[in-house]
Amino acid sequence: MGKIRTIELTIEQQKALQEGYQLGKTHAFRRRCQLILLKSEGRTSKEVSCIIKMNEISVNKWLDRYESEGIEGLTTKPGRGRKQVFDQGQDEARVREVVQKERQRLAGAKVILEKELNKQFSLKTLKRFLKSLDPKIKHRLRSTADTKMNQE
Repeated sequence: MGKIRTIELTIEQQKALQEGYQLGKTHAFRRRCQLILLKSEGRTSKEVSCIIKMNEISVNKWLDRYESEGIEGLTTKPGRGRKQVFDQGQDEARVREVVQKERQRLAGAKVILEKELNKQFSLKTLKRFLKSLDPKIKHRLRSTADTKMNQE
C-alpha cells in the first residue's frame, strides 16, 4: 500500500471549508468541501471515495484543484451543462412581441419563434423562459392551462 496523501489546513481554511460544507449553495460544492475535510483528517482516498460515493481518481483531482486554487477551485466552473435556448438580452424583446400577438395560442407563438429565431424548443421551454422574464406571468400561464384542461 502506498503513502497516504494528506493535506494540512490552517484554522481559517478549516472554518471556510466547514462553512462551505454546511452552507454551500450546491450539493456538489458541499461534497467537495467534505472531501477536503476528510482528507485533512488523514483518511485514504479509498475511504473518502466510499464515504462520499465518488471515484478515487476524482477525490485526488479535487484535492489537486484545492491545493492549486483554494476553496474557489471547488466550485463548478461556468460553461458546464446544457446551454440556454433563449438569451434574455437578444431574444427577450422578440419573444415578448410574438407572445403578445399570439397570446391566445402559445403554441402558435412557438411555431413563429422557431422559424424566426431558427431554434428548436418545446412549449415547456418557452413557458419557462416567459416565467423567468416576468413572475406575474406564472399565474396567467397556469390559468390558461387550467382552462384548456377543463374544456377537454
